[in-house]
Amino acid sequence: MATLTQTMARPGAQTAPQRVRRRLTSHVASAVAILIAVLWTTPTFGLLLSSLRPEDQIKTTGWWTFFSDPQLTLENYQEVLFGTSSSSGQMMSFLINSIVITIPSVLFPLALATFAAYALAWLPFRGREWIYIGVFALQIVPLQMSLVPLLSFFSQGVDIFGVQVLPAWELKGPALFIQVWFAHTCFALPLGVFLIHNFMSELPGELMEAARVDGASHGVILRKLVLPLVGPALATFAIFQFLWVWNDLLVALIFAGGTPDSAPMTVRLAQMAGTRGNEWQRLTAGAFVSVVIPLIVFLSMQRYFVRGLLAGSVKG
Repeated sequence: MATLTQTMARPGAQTAPQRVRRRLTSHVASAVAILIAVLWTTPTFGLLLSSLRPEDQIKTTGWWTFFSDPQLTLENYQEVLFGTSSSSGQMMSFLINSIVITIPSVLFPLALATFAAYALAWLPFRGREWIYIGVFALQIVPLQMSLVPLLSFFSQGVDIFGVQVLPAWELKGPALFIQVWFAHTCFALPLGVFLIHNFMSELPGELMEAARVDGASHGVILRKLVLPLVGPALATFAIFQFLWVWNDLLVALIFAGGTPDSAPMTVRLAQMAGTRGNEWQRLTAGAFVSVVIPLIVFLSMQRYFVRGLLAGSVKG
């Protein structure tokens, strides 16, 4: 017992978490992290170089030969974004469609999930726990199972015992964006409510009680007290939803179609890869255009994303 006490009180003795932290911050660990980062970013760097190389070089040599014969051109991006011929990408309209689809598909579920999470966390009403369990259970429902019912809902409406309760939407052209917004909002709400609720429920109850004693309504509490505290959680969900919607092909292809009026960039890239797979210079330029915007969004919100992942992991 005395030996154990002396060991615990010995100056310089390290606990297990301290030893793990020291190993993870050592020179070897730093070198391994740098090596992984280089290997992870090499394909993206190669994609960027390939998109900037002339057509004859990209079709005959690998991107790593750029360093021996450096030649750069913006003609690939010019053809992909603004080309008018049938062989060009014509992706500018699809890029705009992706932006029009993604921004509302992020804001709608973010707002609805915030209101629902606050109600489930801080509004006492009967059946609140069962509703939360139901929302959590919806996350295990495969996305593909809801595509046919949603498509039937849009095209045929809702009939109950032969009585039409809701008419068919019958949307065409740019109005098809509404269907895509509705679908993405429905698919994102279970995860959004679950994620934001977990952050809101961890807030100290004393803060809510003090605000109610001062006469603050639920709207004031949510706007001035809760939202600033759960900002990292909101940013985390917004990043996840943005990346999911921006890279989505299945939902957009089913509910928006493949026309230039409403189809996003992913649909156009799939068409280019399927019909003109030998036009590598256009495929690489189009792929990098689709990558650069979510990359900018992630890097600009990275600090909030990290805070959202680490919030609540350390107490005391």
